[in-house]
Amino acid sequence: MKILLAPSETKKPGGEQPFDISSLLFNELLPYRNKLLHHYMNILQRGDLVQLSKMFGLKKETDIRAHMKDIIHEPAIKAVERYTGVAFDHLGYETLDAPAKDYIDRHVILFSNLFGVLRADDMIPEYRLKQGEAVGEIKVEKFYREHLTELMDHYLAEEDILDLRAGFYDKFYKPSKPYTTLKFVKEGKVVSHWAKAYRGIVLKEVAKAGVETLDAFMKLPIEGLSVQEIQTKKNRTEIIYEIEA
Repeated sequence: MKILLAPSETKKPGGEQPFDISSLLFNELLPYRNKLLHHYMNILQRGDLVQLSKMFGLKKETDIRAHMKDIIHEPAIKAVERYTGVAFDHLGYETLDAPAKDYIDRHVILFSNLFGVLRADDMIPEYRLKQGEAVGEIKVEKFYREHLTELMDHYLAEEDILDLRAGFYDKFYKPSKPYTTLKFVKEGKVVSHWAKAYRGIVLKEVAKAGVETLDAFMKLPIEGLSVQEIQTKKNRTEIIYEIEA
């Protein structure tokens, strides 16, 4: 089973080793990643604060300048440790035991606005790129979708797929085979912020249990959640969870 997960715009600083872009998932993407990174670095080097504000999704000049780094030569850490948003806070990767961490490293595929797709343990530098923002003339999600689809279809051909991403990342890649997504509701209303938290909670429980199939996932009890409904349309199955009071 592979688990698809969205990134976060906030990231932990620092790193443990040099960044090597050629080590990331799918060597076939290397020329495309290099092209995008080249455009990204050119924009940083020009130093147009208006353009950078838009690309970073930041307003304060001090915050913008803090991200004007030569990320190619910045230190790297595991992608799953780099991201620090709500889902990652509730996953708590650093608090997991070794088998659960190993499970995350082997099963989770992250979607990065700059690097495309990453294994959870791919080593990446700190960077900033707002979801949905172009890098110069390149519309990132369209750029990666063009080059990712065939690679991902082949990579996932023999895998069950649990898709924990926000809907935006369908623009990068949408599975062509059957896959399962989750929706979270509370008192009859779909939640957004808590959806991020529960994606992290679900992933933590899946990792701790070492779940290898969707059938096993369906039998996994998750504290605070109860299955309200399961809907299937074409190749997409959606499990609707009620958040218990």
